[in-house]
Amino acid sequence: MRLEDVTPEAIERWKPTLSVSNRTVHKYLVVMHGIFKRAMKVSGLPRNPMTAVDRPRIRVSDDLHAFSPGDPPAGPRRHVRAGRAVFLTAAFTGLRMGELLALQWGDVDFGGQSIRVRRSYNAHGGRSSPKSGKVRSVPMVPDVASALAALGTRELLTGDEDLVFPGDFGEYMDGSALRDRYKRALARAGLRELRLHDLRHTFGTLAVRRTEVPAVQAWMGHSAIQTIMRYVHYRDRGRDADLLAEAFRAEADVPEASGAER
Repeated sequence: MRLEDVTPEAIERWKPTLSVSNRTVHKYLVVMHGIFKRAMKVSGLPRNPMTAVDRPRIRVSDDLHAFSPGDPPAGPRRHVRAGRAVFLTAAFTGLRMGELLALQWGDVDFGGQSIRVRRSYNAHGGRSSPKSGKVRSVPMVPDVASALAALGTRELLTGDEDLVFPGDFGEYMDGSALRDRYKRALARAGLRELRLHDLRHTFGTLAVRRTEVPAVQAWMGHSAIQTIMRYVHYRDRGRDADLLAEAFRAEADVPEASGAER
């Protein structure tokens, strides 16, 4: 169909034919809105039919799935023994998959104990800036440093501009292949079947237990504080409970007012 012939009614008839989730349908419609908006700007399309199309409801839940320190033994650390340092890095730095795929050796600062997130890779759009649009730095814990140092001893692809986690021929690794490797690594390690993206949630839920929320927000590259707040529920509230108990005891110690004062 010609763009000018596409109507809201035609799109509404097309939507039920998609055998995908509401979230995916929502993404399709957002992309289509951008296409028509661009056509209006550069080609003089008279209207954007997407403005009259209803987008499906998406249920947003704050419930997260993540590995915990109690996952045997020591959760994601088992991936290192399976030769999967990329998964350990994901769990202990919170990098998105595209950021892992685009990580170069020049971004790894062993002396400064940090990893700089400068870019992301998407198989459809190629290399781009991180999702937040900003370069950020993430602390590199000793487990990650050791795993990456071991990778750095390989014979090839260790220059500053080489990928830390390359594909078979030094190019960008395929995201689908990485997910398949991850599932196999989970089975070998005897860990729960969580998504690869849940390693990012693992980082968030563990980091927020010991670090202030703004720091975790900066490390994870979230532009809005509301996004990081869903991790706050995982903080250790033992000390809060002690403080509240002290407050209650103090309240109980207040002398009861006399009848004249009531």
